Amino acid sequence: MIPNQNGLRCKRALEKLHYQPPSAPLTILHADADLLVVDKPSGLLSVPGKAAEHADCLETRMRNIYPDTLLVHRLDMDTSGVMVFARNKSAQRHLGLQFEKRQMQKTYHAIVAGIVRDDTGLVDLPLIVDWPNRPLQKVDLETGKPAQTEWRVRSRSHNSTYVELYPKTGRSHQLRVHMLAIGHPILGDRFYGDSDVISRMDRLALHASMLRLRHPTGGAWCEFIAKSPF
Repeated sequence: MIPNQNGLRCKRALEKLHYQPPSAPLTILHADADLLVVDKPSGLLSVPGKAAEHADCLETRMRNIYPDTLLVHRLDMDTSGVMVFARNKSAQRHLGLQFEKRQMQKTYHAIVAGIVRDDTGLVDLPLIVDWPNRPLQKVDLETGKPAQTEWRVRSRSHNSTYVELYPKTGRSHQLRVHMLAIGHPILGDRFYGDSDVISRMDRLALHASMLRLRHPTGGAWCEFIAKSPF
């Protein structure tokens, strides 16, 4: 993808960005003395944006319910699914280290454009921010940071494929850029999709369906699932 195309995509996406976060009550998947797990809706920021109109976010809403909520990680605004928060500093450190050391197991569901021919595969392409067009990211074989995504086909239709994605790293926009790089952008992706890809879904067809982690107290494995909305 040449820079001009990236710039046009970014400009088009930002022009269409009118922040109208969903107002439905949050779905809390789990709550205990250390953890809070929630099914983040698509269209809601994970953390506050710089502009005053972007103050409403999942972190703020969670703190309105649980004042001790502490941020651990983020999902893109357009991505839905499982997000975990900590309820004390010790749990926050414990969970943060699990993310840093890539000990957590994550599964995403996505619908991508076109027919993916193979049943499984691995995308191993380094990524870096596309500075003139940030927040977009791009593949850069020389200076990009390592990024790997495993994938598996769940089903195929006449012009799209339902896939499961297993990120081995956690780069910004990793799944979106990796699917684009193999010729199958995620439907509804206003940052990386063309007009046809964007028009085929009323949201980004990317959902964090499962997160598996060790509990900060005791270390037992815990698995949290949020049913895919598409």
